[in-house]
Amino acid sequence: MAFSNNHTLISRATRVNGDLHFTGELQIEGKVTGNIYADDEKDAKLVIADNGVVEGEIRAPVIIVNGKVLGNIHSSKHLELAAKGNVTGTVHYQSIEMVKGAQLNGSMVSNQQQASTNVHDIAAAKAQ
Repeated sequence: MAFSNNHTLISRATRVNGDLHFTGELQIEGKVTGNIYADDEKDAKLVIADNGVVEGEIRAPVIIVNGKVLGNIHSSKHLELAAKGNVTGTVHYQSIEMVKGAQLNGSMVSNQQQASTNVHDIAAAKAQ
């Protein structure tokens, strides 16, 4: 796999405590205790490898989970829960792909449903 200049790897032997802000692509094979935020909302991609663990909230356009996440996920474009993916928390997504074997212990919220609800709430508020 060739890496671009905007690729960050947190290796298996690495533990990070605290919030992470990234651009480009972030691949986690170790453990992160803290929230993860993509600063470049249009092109950022987060990959949590099969041994990777995240304990905290995640916000990024494209997220692939093949490891473990304990916290809520907010994906503005695409969320993939791979075969070894294990998520405990609420996932917010534009589009979602779940592979056989993936586990989700929590709720699923479509960004499209959320946007539709917000439009109805605004319309109701204006009508009052």
